[in-house]
Amino acid sequence: MHLFCTCMLYSLLMVSHLVSATVSNSFKDCSHFFYMQTPPTGIRGASLKRICQKFADKLRYATLYDSRRHLPLYSAYVFKKSDGKRRVDTPWMYEPQLVSDDESGNMRVLPLDQDTPPLIEDSQVVLEDYIDAVEYRRGPLNADQHQAEPDDKSSTYTLTNVVPLITDFLDTSWNPYLDVIRRRLNNFCHGKSFIVTGVTTSGAAIQRNNQDRLTIPKHLWLAYCCPWFDRNSPYEVRFMFPSYGGYALNEKTGYSVMEVPLKTLESFLRSQADIDSDMIIFYKSCMSENTFKKMKRSDLTSVKLQPK
Repeated sequence: MHLFCTCMLYSLLMVSHLVSATVSNSFKDCSHFFYMQTPPTGIRGASLKRICQKFADKLRYATLYDSRRHLPLYSAYVFKKSDGKRRVDTPWMYEPQLVSDDESGNMRVLPLDQDTPPLIEDSQVVLEDYIDAVEYRRGPLNADQHQAEPDDKSSTYTLTNVVPLITDFLDTSWNPYLDVIRRRLNNFCHGKSFIVTGVTTSGAAIQRNNQDRLTIPKHLWLAYCCPWFDRNSPYEVRFMFPSYGGYALNEKTGYSVMEVPLKTLESFLRSQADIDSDMIIFYKSCMSENTFKKMKRSDLTSVKLQPK
């Protein structure tokens, strides 16, 4: 049986697919998904992997993955104007480089017609882990409704991008919040926005075969950075630029998303487990383009005024 599973895994890994990713100790190859090419700092984990998620030969987003707890701690992506529609025909995929360091990085569709090979189960969450998680559903950190192109939407359907969320919370709180953010950025953000969506941990887990398989997030949080925005936007949203955030408790119905300024979100996250006291989401708290240009002009002026 072990030989059969090993051979089956080898066969799966040899099949070529359109989806691929790279796993390393840095985000060097996908730093453009972060504002000023700077990832968040101060987030800890036992065995962190940095995944540059790639689909159809194009990098799509970045994920910080805790391989010991089988949990993505955050996904970072670029938001462009989105129609909010979701894909219904994309199969779930897994990350082979978490199985073996020797793999090339091509992500694979999870096998549906036989048991998942044990080498995959040892390294990451698989679909079988959700069978007995009756109150939970797979919740993506990089949500397909925040993506504009079909391939960008499809690339979000990997289990290294999802966490177990209470179904009622996902339907009544988080998904409506994602749509609020989508509409806000569509209407008032000029150009691209940078979004980071992450979790805090509680220590709780869902078991399968008497083993902890699904780490349950305590909170879900999101922050966006829109450097170029409409300065004539209505008063009720003007203060939410260039950056804002939100967080919510991953519990049953009744826990809505609390929208807060970026610094307030960072202060809240610093009080949570496995997050340092100097945790930062966006470089220099996300500056508007006008502020950035003024700083550059100021720097150039100071250089010119220096005595020769």
